[in-house]
Amino acid sequence: MIEELFVLNKEYVDIKSIKRSPLTLKLLVLVLAAVYAIYIVCTFNVEQTMIPFRTSTKLLELKVFNHSCHPSPVEQWELPYLHYPQPNTFNREECGCNPVRYFCILSMQRSGSGWFETLLNSHINISSNGEIFDVIKRRENVSSILKTMDKVYNLDWFTSASKNECNAAVGYKWMLNQGVMEHHKEIVEYFQRKRVSVIFLLRRNFLRRVVSVLANSYDKYAKPLNGTHKSHVHSTIEAKVLAKYKPRINTTLLMEELKQTEETAAKAIEYFNNTRHIVLYYEDLFKNLTKLKDVQEFLRLPYRDLQSHQIKIHTKPLSMQIENWYEVHKILKGTPYQSFLFSE
Repeated sequence: MIEELFVLNKEYVDIKSIKRSPLTLKLLVLVLAAVYAIYIVCTFNVEQTMIPFRTSTKLLELKVFNHSCHPSPVEQWELPYLHYPQPNTFNREECGCNPVRYFCILSMQRSGSGWFETLLNSHINISSNGEIFDVIKRRENVSSILKTMDKVYNLDWFTSASKNECNAAVGYKWMLNQGVMEHHKEIVEYFQRKRVSVIFLLRRNFLRRVVSVLANSYDKYAKPLNGTHKSHVHSTIEAKVLAKYKPRINTTLLMEELKQTEETAAKAIEYFNNTRHIVLYYEDLFKNLTKLKDVQEFLRLPYRDLQSHQIKIHTKPLSMQIENWYEVHKILKGTPYQSFLFSE
């Protein structure tokens, strides 16, 4: 190093004069040693100061990478129910930090679930994807059930109800006779693990449900509306056409059927008691649409005025809608189900 300095400064330093003066040579060596020492110290200090800078930079990057997407006005208990899906079929883009809540509507056929879903889907932030387990293949075993639910909750299930990127709540309706009761343990475990909120939608009047089931079965074959089957209608004219049919109820099996329906509903609520759930009744919702505010509050969504274009089909008293009314009246009179004869 000293030799290099001498070479570099050969033009300015008289080597011979230095050799003739030992004191000058000693002073020069001392100066060069001091310069070299200062160089070493400065280099070490620069490296030391850069280490925390690099560490801080990495910490900053880590904080950005792990940046919390939780919206500020969320209560602490809600955090496990907020999900940030990463779909395989599209990119949520600017909605990536919009939390999604998972829900499932557990119901029975002809209990108002179709009407209820249209109400939910009128909310700009809700996607309820219909009766997805009506296809047997999707519920043939626990594995296929879980796989189907994973696809829905990951936002990879596309229906006309899908809001895609900016969903705030996603779910579907599931009839109790479509594998729910048989595999309730595994489904409950899944709901608890995934923090799925359950909405029970049932009917108070099981007799009216029987009438609706029989009338719908008849319509599948008779197809009085221009040769097409319609489970739901959107005009009073169509509703009146379908309501003309008066089913004849098998009174021999009626009591057992009502009892079985009652027990199934009670068991379902019991099975899913440890999940976050709410129990709704079709009759209550139909009479008082303000209860839909409770539903939106349950899903922790901003309140909206929900709308549906579906029209109720059977609006008359049951005495005018059952062909063998007197037989039904006789069999139910004096039983726990007597109130069904005259209630809505």
